[in-house]
Amino acid sequence: MDLSTIHPKVTPIYQTSVFKFEDLNAIQEYIDDPQSRYMYSRNGNPNSDELAEAVSRWEGGAGAVATGSGMAAIFAALMTYCRAGDHVLCAADIYGGSAALLNLELARLGITVSYVPFEELYDLKTHVTLATRLLLCETMSNPLLRVVDVARVATECHAHGLKLVVDNTFASPVLTKPLAYGADLVMHSVTKYLAGHSDVTAGAVVARTTEDAARLRQIGTVYGLTLSPMESWLSVRGLKTLRLRMAAHSENAWLVAEFLDEHPAVEAVYYPGLPTHPQHALALAQGGGRFGGMMSFRLADDAAVINRFMQRSQRFPFAPSLAGVDSSCSHPLTTSHRALTEAQRAELGITVGLVRLSVGIEPVEELLADLAQALE
Repeated sequence: MDLSTIHPKVTPIYQTSVFKFEDLNAIQEYIDDPQSRYMYSRNGNPNSDELAEAVSRWEGGAGAVATGSGMAAIFAALMTYCRAGDHVLCAADIYGGSAALLNLELARLGITVSYVPFEELYDLKTHVTLATRLLLCETMSNPLLRVVDVARVATECHAHGLKLVVDNTFASPVLTKPLAYGADLVMHSVTKYLAGHSDVTAGAVVARTTEDAARLRQIGTVYGLTLSPMESWLSVRGLKTLRLRMAAHSENAWLVAEFLDEHPAVEAVYYPGLPTHPQHALALAQGGGRFGGMMSFRLADDAAVINRFMQRSQRFPFAPSLAGVDSSCSHPLTTSHRALTEAQRAELGITVGLVRLSVGIEPVEELLADLAQALE
């Protein structure tokens, strides 16, 4: 059969590490224009390129790179702008893995970091030095769901000559597109909402300019961050239902947040969809009327209480990740944010009693019934 006559609707999985060349002329063609064909899957492959292009379209970017994990995406984003001797600003409300990368590994490369309290993100003058290159923040912070005004932060960063890198994992481009508000790079743990089914580990970084997009691709190739064909294919498949899933996540989470907000055992609920949330109006405008599927709530600061809740719940298993179609819970103090210092955790209010929920797309009445019995 002539393979040129086959036109699949879905891109096949190019499960190969290397591609063939006809002769020396063909390899020279690749050397002259690496975008003309494929050579080695680490340099790029049809599946990872398809995912990168899809995420870039979602975010309205000029180009992207797909990476082996969300952590790889954060690293690629930071290395786009930083070198030894540079200084990075990071929002104090940040994923613990991001803090670990900044504190442990970038320090070894001669890159220093300072943390900016949430209240000071829109006035950076006391934090900026001559060596400062960028600010890293999250659209919705992990785990307390504080919402950043991306347009205001971008204006403040650019006034100081800084780049703005935004982790958009919690919101997804269905809710917020940071590049449209002035961000320079936006990154995702594709593992979470973009793939959506808890069966992929992947990341992506999207650039606002073609120059930064080219730099991202170089970093992905040289550091070996490029995502494998199979993981890329699964991520693209998941991405096709992102809009529908985010609508269901958001609707369920809003009802769960209302339930928890009224429960006597719950001391506080952190969800931007609640009118009592400090950034509710901003989240409403920036999120297009939806607030996502992530929230945290506070029980008594007693490990026995948390253990009883986790042991009783059947629909929110303790699984330290998030954003799958199936609901889950996590414990920031002992998992995602354990790399933060004790002082950082205390300042953010990350204590034993804080539980993070990732609300899935199951029938919401089943989720509410499970929470009711688990909190008895």
